[in-house]
Amino acid sequence: MVNQQKLVFKQKISDLLSGQKSISVHDIAVAMGFLKLTAAQRKSIQRALGELVIEGLLKPKGNLKSRVYVLSSKNKNTESVSSEIINTENLLSENQAQKIPFSKKSLALLKYLSKKQSLRSSCEYQIQFLKSYIPNKSFYLSLSDRKHLQNLGKSENQIRPAGTYARLILNRLLIELSWNSSRLEGNTYSLLETQKLIESGQAVGGKNTVETQMILNHKAAIEYIIELSDEKKITSHHIYSIHTLLADGLLANPRSLGRIRNIAVGIGGSNYKPLNHPDMLKNYFELFISKMNLIKDPFEQSIFSLIHLPYLQAFEDVNKRTSRLVANISLFKHNLRPLSFVDVEQDTYVKALLGVYEKNDINLIKDLYMWAYHRSSQKYSAVQQDVNPPDPLKIKHRDLIQNIIRTLILEKIPGADVVPKIRYLIKAQNLLKFESDEIFKFLEIEVYSLHDGNIARFKIRPSEFQAWKKLQ
Repeated sequence: MVNQQKLVFKQKISDLLSGQKSISVHDIAVAMGFLKLTAAQRKSIQRALGELVIEGLLKPKGNLKSRVYVLSSKNKNTESVSSEIINTENLLSENQAQKIPFSKKSLALLKYLSKKQSLRSSCEYQIQFLKSYIPNKSFYLSLSDRKHLQNLGKSENQIRPAGTYARLILNRLLIELSWNSSRLEGNTYSLLETQKLIESGQAVGGKNTVETQMILNHKAAIEYIIELSDEKKITSHHIYSIHTLLADGLLANPRSLGRIRNIAVGIGGSNYKPLNHPDMLKNYFELFISKMNLIKDPFEQSIFSLIHLPYLQAFEDVNKRTSRLVANISLFKHNLRPLSFVDVEQDTYVKALLGVYEKNDINLIKDLYMWAYHRSSQKYSAVQQDVNPPDPLKIKHRDLIQNIIRTLILEKIPGADVVPKIRYLIKAQNLLKFESDEIFKFLEIEVYSLHDGNIARFKIRPSEFQAWKKLQ
């Protein structure tokens, strides 16, 4: 897997060279928002530049002190610095394009999936995709990938009963996994609104009741899968039950809950036609469960379910949500940190699944899985060995973020009004939409994480914090 930070530097180099003839280390540092370039940051930038020179894509000019880099002559007519640095901003959001280290195969798949639907080939369910997978001989994740994920996911060295770690972080898990999984379905509840709904049962005024139901269903289903940690195998009944809890109140026909579908379904925005024969669907569903239970590695089992459950489309609806929770069962069993899909955007996730649906290509969803687990594991790590550089946007608007949090607390904004107040205060700044959206995310996480021990950052007294806390 390509180093994530290095790929970000390479993408920034590509962006800069699209607008100017030459660049320097200083240019890249400024573009990355580094206020004072450290030796480690300088070395990372130089390493990224050096690799592009070795690949014959850039050419250095000048001596060491005044060195700049230009596109090599063979590369001047190309659309980007290299095939590794395809301008993914045309394929995904700017935020995801800059952060996820996609492989060449994933980028090629993204390019194909970004064509108009009418220009992509029609395709039907391919049973060979499932049949050809041999548990513990076939692998979607390489050995090095699995070892890396194991190191990221390990919660502690001592051996404890299955599900112990998930129970220890239950309150956070219910909120964060419910929010992120619902968000991937277009749910507009914010993190703070989700927290209030789960902790107090208080729905947000003006929200669609379907959105409220979706989050409460996630809470019930997550509690259920934690209890499955003690089970030796995942059975069809278990998955039917997960689907029932997630789809409760959301399907027109209650008899469809937890049952293999007997009607045809389509996939919006895709040329993929799922299988429509109920008996075959049931047989392939059982084959999926059989193969999943034979997989020994928890991460391989996790990504296997994340790929094949949506591809089969065994239920009338709520297949993706079901797969996201099933993907966590093996992690809970082994007391590994959860996959909470933090920072994964809906469009990226949908495109990764489209790659599976239309091409049986797992490269994109594998890259997304690796990155998403890295981000999720950091959320639950006491010590982060692989520390990401501070976000330039967060540094740039540090005073704004601090002032908004101080305003919330000092003006004693009650819980129901916190999110609208944050949005109002951000809107008053007349920022670009991308910046406004990112700052809102930063603020939500900061407010969600506030406690007596960390309020000093915002120049808040304990008595002021406690007075505000009582209103939440």
